[in-house]
Amino acid sequence: MNPPVIRDELELLDQVVGLAGHPRVIELGCGAAQLSRKLLERFESTEVTALEVDERQHAKNLASPQARLTFVAAGAQAIPFGDGRFDLALMLKSLHHVPLDLLDVALAEVHRVLRPGGLLYVSEPLFAGALNEVMRLFHDEQVVRAAALSALHRAVASGAWEPVSETFFDVPVHYRDFAEFEQRMIGVTYQNHRLDAATLAAVRARFEPHMGADGAHFVRPMRVNLLKKRG
Repeated sequence: MNPPVIRDELELLDQVVGLAGHPRVIELGCGAAQLSRKLLERFESTEVTALEVDERQHAKNLASPQARLTFVAAGAQAIPFGDGRFDLALMLKSLHHVPLDLLDVALAEVHRVLRPGGLLYVSEPLFAGALNEVMRLFHDEQVVRAAALSALHRAVASGAWEPVSETFFDVPVHYRDFAEFEQRMIGVTYQNHRLDAATLAAVRARFEPHMGADGAHFVRPMRVNLLKKRG
């Protein structure tokens, strides 16, 4: 059976977590905090603290304030808050961006700032699919994604976390043309992609066969691990 196609991950998050019962949320590696912004629009009793290490993105976030959304320049490996402060922690395609030697530290920090019984929702892209085959030509994340999953397994094996669920799903991704792909995926602020002409040509050659009359359509296979803090 193929995984379900999910266009709005907030629906899945609410389904597996029950957001109404988790009013104090911390998002780690928030990027533009798109999901958290939508969450706050839907759940009026929720507050989100969103951490980001990329200085340029953090500045953009501060320039677009929203009620009950607090932006903090910090990483998951050093969370500047006290013990047991949050009900729910979100890591949305961010765990594999934590430095490999700090993955265990980061998960221990998340554990520390969650209340007993608090939940950690980790959504990570799988190293699979046609879009991944395009991306890996200039940004191969096979090692870091595997390391992120191994860190989750170690965290569970430590006894600090109870595994609640594992969910697989596909996210549809569309680009109008290669120029949009280049702008969204190569020109991101949190990476320094400097492609030479040959690499850029190879990326374009792998991308173009997916183009149709209305652009290029892909699916991004995803995995969500939900963990509960013991104690």
